[in-house]
Amino acid sequence: MKLAIALLLLCGLSGGQAIQPSVKAAASEPEVASVSSSTGPLIYWTAGISMVEDVRKAGVVELAVPATEAAQWQKAGFKARGIAETDLAKLQRVAVPRLAGRGNVASATRRPWIDANGWVFTKYPTGKFIYDELPVGKAGLAAAEAYAYGVDALLKIGRDDLTAAARTISELRRLPVESLPVVADFTVVDNNSPQIDEVLNLLTRRNLLYRIVPAPIASYPINIRLGSKDYPEADAADPSAFAQSIRLKIGDENRSLRVYGSEIIIARLTGDGSRGRVHLLNYSGRQAEGLRVRIRGNYRSGTLTAPGLEGQSLEDQLIEKGIFEATIPKMGNYAVVDLR
Repeated sequence: MKLAIALLLLCGLSGGQAIQPSVKAAASEPEVASVSSSTGPLIYWTAGISMVEDVRKAGVVELAVPATEAAQWQKAGFKARGIAETDLAKLQRVAVPRLAGRGNVASATRRPWIDANGWVFTKYPTGKFIYDELPVGKAGLAAAEAYAYGVDALLKIGRDDLTAAARTISELRRLPVESLPVVADFTVVDNNSPQIDEVLNLLTRRNLLYRIVPAPIASYPINIRLGSKDYPEADAADPSAFAQSIRLKIGDENRSLRVYGSEIIIARLTGDGSRGRVHLLNYSGRQAEGLRVRIRGNYRSGTLTAPGLEGQSLEDQLIEKGIFEATIPKMGNYAVVDLR
């Protein structure tokens, strides 16, 4: 039975504000970069030049290697980026993206736990990251996760994942390039409190799209500042309940993005009013079916790209004033919906 029937997740926002990257912001509204893939995800290969033929056969054309080996790889015909030990030590380690527990068990009181890095990438958008020692089968999702958030990340993988990683990175780089500002409907003040990171984690997992700011911004209807009168730190002792309370405060009818059909899909929305892009990440480890997305905005058409699944297109499109809805029939680790 399709996930759309089995599960329901309402994730999103309503008339969200785009974080404009190209206009100098006021002092209380710092400039925030738009989402784009520069270097993006890159395989970090440490097994040495002796396995050059295995790497070549996997379809790898660009990779990162220890700095002492870069010249050898370049001589072998690869676009090789050398990483010095001192630079490697500065990279931020991130979690293996995965579903922790049984994602096929629906429950009214228990949500599946997802290990995801979206909140980290949102908090540190210009950071440099490494997925260290990825287990076999996780490279594709890790690459898609880094791509969806527009960050530079190295994927340290073994031989058995070379082909899958190379294929995924190649498919991601064939996607149309979009540099669009992130859409957010409320702000979170990063006060470096003990609770803030887990709050960001839960908000991201519930697809509640936010902007991290140093101080509240009056143009947003909701500004979360833990420790304030409206948001005492005690309220965040249970981050899951806190995220649910924020969802209720926003109101589902006012959310810019909602995803129906799964509790294990994390979505991200970017747009500038005339164009939009929805990134969808599937943490289940298996193909998802029957997802439905609802986006607020004056979009008249949408196209679906589901890497690894050819011939997929949006179904049952519904276009009303200020609302675009469509069903994604199938997706693997990642899918993107481009809106016009």
